Amino acid sequence: MSLVATRFAPSPTGPLHIGGVRTALFNWLFSKNKKGKFYLRIEDTDKERSQDEYKDQIIQSLRWIGIQHDEKEYIQSKNINKHKEIAEELLKKSFAYKCYCSEEEINEQKAKAKKAGIPFTYNRKWRDPKDLEIPKNIKPVVRFKSKISGNSIVNDLVQGEINISNSTIEDFIVLRNDGSPTYQLSAVVDDHLMNISHVIRGDDHKINTFKQKQIYEAMKWKLPEFAHIPLIHSTSGKKLSKRDNASTLVDYIKIGILPDALRNYLLRLGWSYKDKEIFTLEESIQLFNLSGIGKSPSKLDMDRILSINEHYIKNIDEKKLYEMLKVYSEKYKKKIDNKYEKNLINSIYFLKNKAKKLEDIYENAQYILNDNIQISSEDIKLLDEPSKIILKDFLNEYEKVSKKNKNNLEKIIKKLIDKHKTNFKGIGQPLRIALTGSKFGPAIYDILLSLDKNEVVKRLKIIK
Repeated sequence: MSLVATRFAPSPTGPLHIGGVRTALFNWLFSKNKKGKFYLRIEDTDKERSQDEYKDQIIQSLRWIGIQHDEKEYIQSKNINKHKEIAEELLKKSFAYKCYCSEEEINEQKAKAKKAGIPFTYNRKWRDPKDLEIPKNIKPVVRFKSKISGNSIVNDLVQGEINISNSTIEDFIVLRNDGSPTYQLSAVVDDHLMNISHVIRGDDHKINTFKQKQIYEAMKWKLPEFAHIPLIHSTSGKKLSKRDNASTLVDYIKIGILPDALRNYLLRLGWSYKDKEIFTLEESIQLFNLSGIGKSPSKLDMDRILSINEHYIKNIDEKKLYEMLKVYSEKYKKKIDNKYEKNLINSIYFLKNKAKKLEDIYENAQYILNDNIQISSEDIKLLDEPSKIILKDFLNEYEKVSKKNKNNLEKIIKKLIDKHKTNFKGIGQPLRIALTGSKFGPAIYDILLSLDKNEVVKRLKIIK
């Protein structure tokens, strides 16, 4: 059996789309499951829109989610001469022809098709140009001579048998009039040269597969197996586009979604294995198969992403979680000062409670990271005179404590509850507001233990 080889082939014309990440993941998992190779091919032949920054971002994004490609990334533009060479060979073998239609002629054909309410298909004018005179002022395109009669079949590994009439496939362009190859040609030549055994991509490529299959057959090349994955839809049920919020990988990284959580979510988006929900990286590789992919589009569910992320935050090693928080804060919020590091590391176990993303942990930690607490106008009203007396009494008792621990703090609070004939909330709420700036937040003992003694004293003394 020949070696399994898959590829992910993005164009570096914008940030990596979440659908692209899932396609890359499925290709990578399939090849790893089969002990094969996974390649990254940068399809940068659109020189006007391709940018190096997007190429770098694609590579970094895949690495972030745990997808490592084999060998060096393949840059498509470096192989253009080979693509052109194959176009010339197709011409010589009469599988392609030069088309001299002007732009005006093509636009006229498109307008007629639009008026008739049918999809535009080139009328094959130059397919058999016996009585046509070649115009001198027009550079031709090269079109592939598609089959006109009969049907073509693709045995898709996800969709099953797909059968279409050859008459629906137009004579598509393989070389533009500036001599540059089109996607249809370049993709086939590269897949052949890279010995790609399985082409796994979105089902919006189905018609491309039928076009590309004809090039393989014309060149007598071995055809790879094809698998077309249903697309990801937005919550409104439309195809997810780059204009949608949370459509690119960066949108998730910015709010603090963990790589393992997003990988787990994308794995389950349109694929299933029994009723299992959470997969380690090793389990993902071991259990992944194409038969588990459904045939219907999947809807992007942000609530589900946050739920899975919360699970990973809750179960990850806390030192690792802190390191992730540190990197995240520096990149998207504010760099964590070294003087807060010890308190943050010691407090991460409760700061992560109910946190659905790193951003939540960062917000929960603001009272530790900011020496100057701002109390909202709403919460300041809760610090009435009785509350201020409670804070003053707490401060007097707190300053006497030589060893700060939960046991000693409980004694102080119990004493104050008895003295002021109140309940735990009557002591805890004013303390929380004075120490964090809000009536909402972590448990009062966690707050008191997470701040240095001098800092607690300083904050309580501010309240007059």
